[in-house]
Amino acid sequence: MEQQFIQTLTTSFEDHAQQTENGIEFWLARDLQHLLGYGKWDNFQGVISKAKTACELSGHNIDDHFADVGKMVELGSGSQRDINDIMLTRYACYLIAQNGDPRKQEIAFAQTYFAMQTRKAELIEQRLLETERLQARKKLSDTEKELSSVIYEQTGGNQNFALIRSKGDRALFGKSTHAMKAQWQIPDNRPLADFAPTIILKAKDFATEITIHNARAQNMHTEGQISGEHVTNNEAVRQTLLNRGITPENLPPAEDVKKVERRLTTTEKKAVQNPDVLGSGEMNGEKPQGENE
Repeated sequence: MEQQFIQTLTTSFEDHAQQTENGIEFWLARDLQHLLGYGKWDNFQGVISKAKTACELSGHNIDDHFADVGKMVELGSGSQRDINDIMLTRYACYLIAQNGDPRKQEIAFAQTYFAMQTRKAELIEQRLLETERLQARKKLSDTEKELSSVIYEQTGGNQNFALIRSKGDRALFGKSTHAMKAQWQIPDNRPLADFAPTIILKAKDFATEITIHNARAQNMHTEGQISGEHVTNNEAVRQTLLNRGITPENLPPAEDVKKVERRLTTTEKKAVQNPDVLGSGEMNGEKPQGENE
């Protein structure tokens, strides 16, 4: 495929990309038909049908990627006529290219073009999810520090913080912190929360926030009072999760949050030097020391 042909197709595909009011990128099927070298709409509809089947088999909602729309076209007489069209997401375009005639140069180009664009979207989504988890971990850390301060202020010492947190873990998971570390294969010198999925981080944070509020509001002065409060709150959060089909102790561990943080930091540095960098490669460097449990 000649370089000039590739540049022409790239420009054509990007020129036909449009944005909705919500900033979502899409292509219109009748435009894509010609970009992919199909002269007849009926023939192209067959390709779209196969793409819809592939979309459904992959577990995606067809309507989320193939939206029926109408548009007005100019006729030779100068009048206008309303014709059916389809609003296509990047993913829909990729599936159409995958099900098109591989002998067409336009199809070969589109397969690579939309695969790359879809991969970029996947990486962006992954980055957002990782950022959300990192923020949830930092929020939990701050909340636990506040609980430690409350325990110190109201009981005269914070030596009971680890015990209270451990009792909360048992109430949330139905087993001890040590047992969960063994199940998730976490080193003894690392906190359980560094390997917890986002939903567990938020669950622990919510229970801890309630403990802080009630410990202050009810002026609790003993480890037993605060422990009882923390256990009650974690049991309530656990029950909510169970009611929604989520069993905390059955969830798999997430990637070490310290490793995620290093990767995000490295990506940000690379992005400053090269805005096109969207990867999530490993960072070289020393392994950070984790907190003790």
